Amino acid sequence: MTLKRTIIIGLVLLTVAFLAWRFVRPMNIFVVSGHFERPISTAKIPKSLETLRAEECAGCHQEFFDEWATSIHSQAWTDPYFQVDFKFDGSQQICLNCHTPLDRQQENLVLGFRDTDKWDPILEPNPDFDRALQHEGVTCTVCHLREGKIIGPFGSSSAAHPVEKIEDGNQICAGCHVVAGERWDTFFKFPPCGTVAEIQTTHAATTAKENAAPKVGSSGEIVAPDTASLGCVECHMPLVERPLVEGGEGRLVRRHLWRGGHDPEMVKSGLAIELLEKTPSGPEKRKFTLTITNVGAAHYLPTGTPDRHLTVSLRVLNREGDVAEEDNHTLKRTILWRPFIIDLWDTRLQRGQPRAYDIEFSVAENPRPAALEAVVQYFLVDEKRRKRIGYEDKDATSYEVFRQRVVLQTEERPSASETGYE
Repeated sequence: MTLKRTIIIGLVLLTVAFLAWRFVRPMNIFVVSGHFERPISTAKIPKSLETLRAEECAGCHQEFFDEWATSIHSQAWTDPYFQVDFKFDGSQQICLNCHTPLDRQQENLVLGFRDTDKWDPILEPNPDFDRALQHEGVTCTVCHLREGKIIGPFGSSSAAHPVEKIEDGNQICAGCHVVAGERWDTFFKFPPCGTVAEIQTTHAATTAKENAAPKVGSSGEIVAPDTASLGCVECHMPLVERPLVEGGEGRLVRRHLWRGGHDPEMVKSGLAIELLEKTPSGPEKRKFTLTITNVGAAHYLPTGTPDRHLTVSLRVLNREGDVAEEDNHTLKRTILWRPFIIDLWDTRLQRGQPRAYDIEFSVAENPRPAALEAVVQYFLVDEKRRKRIGYEDKDATSYEVFRQRVVLQTEERPSASETGYE
């Protein structure tokens, strides 16, 4: 065997071994950056606080507490899907820094890291661990406690606890909701939870005439120039006039709701969906068009984890209600995860860009079609992943955002004014 042939065979074997390892290795889909490599320190806290639990805050801020208690933030640790997914992925400590961000919410202290990527922390038991506080997930002090000080949109020298004013509430959101994917083997168009990059991309598209090219990261994602322009709190924490504390003077404050993909009404409010009858290609046919537009979200819709997606179904039904003809579409982000992470395509809804879906069918068939039905459904979880990780509560992972049925009058077609379609 010649030296050249030996070298070639060796390189081929090394390549095969490398690719095989890429398929079985533990996969890290984002870089552990400095701002969330460790939990939030509670070494210093205001004298008026003892446990840091939300019920302490409720003593003066009851309405804020009541809203928080209905939010997915309050369920960041206890959410059944998260618990199954967390265990399936090996219960990695880094996940806790967003789902239970206070050090007292975590059973172990992070002393350091065994690896430069900071995915292998050195841990020891936490003597200050508070299980009740852990179960509060993203609790009040997660957002409002920094370096021993209470922070908020209004500065205060209150005797109960002084408040240090922050100019931009979106900075707090970015602490957990912005993670980067800049690695040599990662080719995300958007990072794993790419909401910020999506807002910047759609904003850049609508302001292209200004010729202000957005900054682009090494993996291709758009980098936000600042957090103040993102609109996180403006959308997900709407203003309301009420006292900041019990018995105080009314003022404009933000509701602590954070409604998003888990809330059907929030998703519906972000979509404009219209079903209209159009001119068909022939006399014995009928044609319908469903148009869906993202009118309420500055980011893509859906956003968040790549598993989230919308489905659009246009169905022709017979008199028994069975599907005689069907046209289905999935609006989602499709990613190749192994051996390298690559964004393949993205069919989600960008801000303000209508998407139209047509179905045309014959009315001369026997039996004749009886109805046309359009259904739009929102999925929080990809069905294949739900089954793979063993999550059982299927109903909790999807819901309808639109359903409309048109009765087909095949003997005598009604006018547009009678049906409401045109």
